[in-house]
Amino acid sequence: MGGLDTLKHGSDNLVLILDFGSQYTHLITRRIRQLSVLSLCISGTSPLQAIAEHKPRVVILSGGPHSVHAADAPAFPDGFLDYAEKNGVFVLGICYGMQLIVQKFGGEVAVGEDQEYGKMEISVANEGGIFRAEEVGQRQIVWMSHGDEAVALPDGFVVAARSAQGSVAAIENRAKRCFGLQYHPEVTHSPKGMDTLRHFLFDVCGLAPDWKMQDVLEEEIEAVKETVGPDDHVICALSGGVDSTVAATLVHRAIGDRLHCVFVDNGLLRYKERERVMATFESDLHLPVTCIDASARFLRELKGVKDPEAKRKIIGREFIAIFDEFAHEMEARLGRRPDFLVQGTLYPDVIESCPPPGSGRTHSHTIKSHHNVGGLPKDMRLKLIEPLKFLFKDEVRQLGAILSVPEAFLKRHPFPGPGLAVRVLGDVTEGNALEVLRQVDEIFIQSIKDAGLYDSIWQAFAVFLPVQSVGVQGDQRTHSHVVALRAVTSEDGMTADWFYFDHKFLDKVVRKICNSVRGVNRVCLDITSKPPATVEWE
Repeated sequence: MGGLDTLKHGSDNLVLILDFGSQYTHLITRRIRQLSVLSLCISGTSPLQAIAEHKPRVVILSGGPHSVHAADAPAFPDGFLDYAEKNGVFVLGICYGMQLIVQKFGGEVAVGEDQEYGKMEISVANEGGIFRAEEVGQRQIVWMSHGDEAVALPDGFVVAARSAQGSVAAIENRAKRCFGLQYHPEVTHSPKGMDTLRHFLFDVCGLAPDWKMQDVLEEEIEAVKETVGPDDHVICALSGGVDSTVAATLVHRAIGDRLHCVFVDNGLLRYKERERVMATFESDLHLPVTCIDASARFLRELKGVKDPEAKRKIIGREFIAIFDEFAHEMEARLGRRPDFLVQGTLYPDVIESCPPPGSGRTHSHTIKSHHNVGGLPKDMRLKLIEPLKFLFKDEVRQLGAILSVPEAFLKRHPFPGPGLAVRVLGDVTEGNALEVLRQVDEIFIQSIKDAGLYDSIWQAFAVFLPVQSVGVQGDQRTHSHVVALRAVTSEDGMTADWFYFDHKFLDKVVRKICNSVRGVNRVCLDITSKPPATVEWE
């Protein structure tokens, strides 16, 4: 329930992205929403009927890792181009998407003599259309990532821009409302990319910026009311994070005290997280919350488990078992068993998890399987309500502000559902790994807050590494633990860059950790962006 079915209502300016597997596909979705235009993403190989049912004004064909010449290369369905032309739908192909347009209209795509990757310079070759605001010959830096290139354009198409090497960088056929960009305008490495998308959507396609978060709130509340019967009760898995809190507040507004929130202490929480979160629930959010201490249960099941996917599956299984047990207790108390479970699943969770059955997404790779997405058991009795499933993190924060969730709560850094299990590499029950990590993490986060840096960082945390290091402390040789510090900046978690700390700050934090946390004698700083890494370590 929730997400795509409700988000698509209420707008005549829908932009539909056909996903062909690019790592940037969902960044396109995000960029368009930043312009207050509703955008949704479906598989690039979806049947024509599925595309037509959305009634899009614009269809964007994403990039992808494939070559249009490969035997199994994904492509839009037969009849799509005719459908778009007959219905006045604008089409924009990006990278692989542009090559599909060239090929399907009868042009020629070949392996490029000089393959282009990274920042490249392009120059406008044709004034008007997608570069209407630019003059012929005007240059800009863009982000290229392709091996194939268009070497012969179909009839009616013209070159709109060329790269410094002379390759076709943009094409257009205004009569057919069909355009193509060989580069990625959605990434920050294309500085004028957002200007190009803005001009394309509003000036070329004539869309209106009519998508508002208030509309999303109203639609989701109505969707909850339609799904949950007047006598039904609902359980909410409340973690204390932004996502589950906003989801709970939204559902509570829809059905009132028939919502029953459960906060589970799984033994994998941060320093004093349970006490701090429960106090906030009671004093600020006024949500009905039951706290269940299941720490011994989770740690017993995790003993000896080192594989991160196995840990996620175990944690997901135990969470659902606890919710089922809670539902059984409620049935005995109320005479009616709750049928639904609310979770704060977000769009990035869905994107980076195993494609759910029937999703139609076949060209993306599994990055992670969250306990609230990929770790759910097949025999789960509770039916899911995920009102935030097609929203990004900053959109959830906007929704929370409308719902009057306290600002301090909305600004909290994301915390993974499996908790510290994915920040202790290896067996979480070995030695005192969890306690060491909690202390290190608390020092790191509090130091960030004291320095006034917390709101400038998207996520920060410490990691317990499965190695020991020789050191010298108190004039004695030590053989102690190694920890890593990670802090990133991001808009939505899909891409991220490491945060540039001042050296004096790092020196102060590391000294405090090594002097305060018994058993740590070495601290490392993770300076890897996403991609190639994920934000978490696992």
